[in-house]
Amino acid sequence: MKKCSNPEHPHCTFWVLPGETVCAGNHPQTTTAPSSYALLTALRSARSEPSATALPHAPAHDAVLHAASRPAPASAVPPTFMPAAPPAAPPTYQLAQAHLHISGFDPRAAGGRQTLKMELRGMSAACAPQLTLRLRSDLIPRGQVQHDFVRTTRGDWRPVFVEFSSRNKEHGQYQIDVEVHSHVNGAVAQKWVCTFVILVPRRDATLTEIHQIFLSTHKNVRVMADDASIARVTGGDGCNLDVTARNAGIAHVDLSAPQGKIDMGFTTIAWDEELIEVDLPAASHCHPHPSQAACLVNAAPEAGEQRQIRLFALEECMLGRFELVDPEADVLLSHFSPDGQENNGLTRRLSGRHAIIRRGQQGFEIEDVSRYGVLLDGVWPGKHKPVALRLGMRIELSASIKGIVVLSVSALLAHGVILHRIDHGARAECFYLLLPEAQPSPATHLATPQASCLPVLFHRNGGFWHLDTASGKETALAPATALDKLSGFARHKRFASEPYPECWIIRTEGAALCDSNALIA
Repeated sequence: MKKCSNPEHPHCTFWVLPGETVCAGNHPQTTTAPSSYALLTALRSARSEPSATALPHAPAHDAVLHAASRPAPASAVPPTFMPAAPPAAPPTYQLAQAHLHISGFDPRAAGGRQTLKMELRGMSAACAPQLTLRLRSDLIPRGQVQHDFVRTTRGDWRPVFVEFSSRNKEHGQYQIDVEVHSHVNGAVAQKWVCTFVILVPRRDATLTEIHQIFLSTHKNVRVMADDASIARVTGGDGCNLDVTARNAGIAHVDLSAPQGKIDMGFTTIAWDEELIEVDLPAASHCHPHPSQAACLVNAAPEAGEQRQIRLFALEECMLGRFELVDPEADVLLSHFSPDGQENNGLTRRLSGRHAIIRRGQQGFEIEDVSRYGVLLDGVWPGKHKPVALRLGMRIELSASIKGIVVLSVSALLAHGVILHRIDHGARAECFYLLLPEAQPSPATHLATPQASCLPVLFHRNGGFWHLDTASGKETALAPATALDKLSGFARHKRFASEPYPECWIIRTEGAALCDSNALIA
């Protein structure tokens, strides 16, 4: 027997029986020269039937090769001279199963930022030239993120980079659910899924403990050291390791260390996750642009209109301090002065997790979870004491310093809540806090005049929808949707996939400033 020799799966450790064309992992194998066992078998056959196998004046080795490659002899056919066989064609492989190649994960970065590189491989050429990647996990901010795979001119797929942080996360294994969608005319035509697990170690875990846990959760581990001259594995059984070393680097694994310790050095960890295509219903109504948080941006707001309408579809919505990096809340709030938004100063007197709004038994309620307090109609309800929301209720963050952020409950809906700012940020933003997968019910609709002029929005099939109350028509909201043709929308509005699209501009300007400082230095 020999191990899998498919170059597309160098870390595969399945054994291949003689004569098999695929390994136990269904990876095609290359055609190799006859083994010694095959040569000996052919030699015995050649000796038993010399007249039907050996050519006149041919060496014995050529006769053995000829006997190993010919079909079973037929006694009724007289011996004849056969022309030389054409050279064998290079080995070919079947189309590899669609899978994600995941790299860049470092379990040693406990409590810090991480970036996963995801490469799409083996996808059929019949799919759309652009695929949607959706990830769901407790590690990802707001629970999910969406990216696009774009096919390059070479025919492969541009890789996608996904950032997450394990800050303030309990140590253990975190599941990441992956969905890949192929859209045709705005509808999901094909869908692939897979699931993998990310290890978040303890903050005080040693490197040896991290390696032991990671090796126990990943059967096939590929260890690489680029620029290497040494690659060594010593001791131990039962671990499937592929160790590679190139150009003066070192990749070292010692599985025989005393007291059961494992000494291991590596620069990166990579593995493959097979994508499984699932059947879709014949009448699938999947949203063309799934999202749990988005924004409606008004480029030229008129009197009484907000520049951003933030949309959230969560069972529990956390209100907290605006943070550009690693935010702890869903609704990020800043203090607004007469001169505009101030992300420092009084904004720092808001907690990262200040208050929670959720659906309770008596309707929607708010709970103070901060260190600075919340005033509801001028009264502090106490910490961790949920209070039912009322139409027109004044919500002030915080209780110690007044005027940092002041909100008003402008609409109570069967499927959500609308909040307006009544401070200096009233022209900047308002908020839709909707229940996911919930339909609007006009019978229980209570709204102030300020909110009654806003469009009726709801969340279903993973995305946001607009409801025309006059005709009952439902329209999916996506970046390509013409909002000016929908009722309740003012001109110059567009749909953004992120609840805070202006943060991208801030990050870009910050990166440009860092680059300019580096050039000056």
